Amino acid sequence: MPLALLGFAMIVVFMGLIMAKKLSPFTSLILVPILFGLLAGYGWDTLKYAMDGIKDVASTFAMMTFAILYFGVMLTAGMFDPMVDKVVSWCKGDPLKVLVGTAVLAAFVSLDGDGTTTVMICCTAMIPIYNRLKIKKIYLANLIILQNCIMNLIPWGGPTARVMSVMNLDAGEILAPLVPGMALSALYVIGVSYYLGLKERKRLGVTKDVSYTVNKVEVSDEEKAWKRPKLIIFNLILTAAIIAALIMGLASSAILFGVGTAIALLVNYPKNKVQRNVISSIAPDMINVIMMVLGAGVLMGVLNGPEDAGMSNAIAQFLVSVIPESMGRFFAVVIAVVSAPGTYLLNNDAFYYGVLPPLAATAQAYGFTDLQVGFAALMGQAFHFLSPLVPFIYLLMDKTEITLAEYQGYIFKWCVGIFVIFMGMGLALGYLPIL
Repeated sequence: MPLALLGFAMIVVFMGLIMAKKLSPFTSLILVPILFGLLAGYGWDTLKYAMDGIKDVASTFAMMTFAILYFGVMLTAGMFDPMVDKVVSWCKGDPLKVLVGTAVLAAFVSLDGDGTTTVMICCTAMIPIYNRLKIKKIYLANLIILQNCIMNLIPWGGPTARVMSVMNLDAGEILAPLVPGMALSALYVIGVSYYLGLKERKRLGVTKDVSYTVNKVEVSDEEKAWKRPKLIIFNLILTAAIIAALIMGLASSAILFGVGTAIALLVNYPKNKVQRNVISSIAPDMINVIMMVLGAGVLMGVLNGPEDAGMSNAIAQFLVSVIPESMGRFFAVVIAVVSAPGTYLLNNDAFYYGVLPPLAATAQAYGFTDLQVGFAALMGQAFHFLSPLVPFIYLLMDKTEITLAEYQGYIFKWCVGIFVIFMGMGLALGYLPIL
């Protein structure tokens, strides 16, 4: 129990310091877990566990580094310029069209099951438009996260793949009950985008009957020299090929973006001096995100601690122990409710490999099927991307220029809607039965 309390306390202190702006997110991610690791009695092993956490996010670190570089090169070369100009022209300054378009774009891009890719594509394409029209970028973050937490339930997404392995379910078996809730939730997000668009129309003084002139963003002479309008088609084909390879799972995303970056630099900027200057211009956007990913690795590493004996495992045992036996006939609903704080406080590996097995064994004893248990365990994904343990959210916050407190405080209320839809569809279709 003490380890579980320390784990909860560590997350609360970490969040409190950030929200009170007493520490920066990076320093809090490093110092708070180290302190609590020492309090847990890990001693010098605390630093070992922190390093283990950094190793665990190495693939994410590599992917983000190459993804930021790749899309930075594409943005610098002007691949998105024609699209931005056409979208702005079509929208005629109407923020409602922009926000609805963002929701649709985020839904489709999220189908690759990777949050980092979704953030990079949506932000690179849409932020110039948001900047020109002066639309609040927290709305962009909100729509990306809402659609991504829905589409992340596809079988090649992280949480569903873990549930399939733990509960011995086939992809089609688990996807079928999820699709109705996912479809309805995606429509809900488009409704949210429409509502936010109406709010922005009012705030900006734009009506559907009035065209609003949007001036082009001024760029420096050096940035103009880096534009490659004659290579737009090549860059689009290269980008499409990378995304297709990602969806097909032909190679790891880090390698695909790494190779893509090398090709993009070679073709667009063959001279080494220009390459260095372009990379240097992208580096400031990259360094803050990479620091946060490494910091999140430290937090996760110390939280996991020694195998089967760390704070993460203690939290898992605590969550199982607090459920009374009298709730047996409601156990599928109980698992669904527990999955919300569970996937927020723990990373997906810790929850689905640590908490779910004992919950599943208990549920099966009460007569629930593997499919019902697996379905219930995925309901909490509506809130998972609010967790500070998700590395790519720091990239999103950096791109949209919002703080963790703003991010969580604003997006939480819209996530509740998705959770209600997930639960409602599960109850209505019998996948969250009451025995």
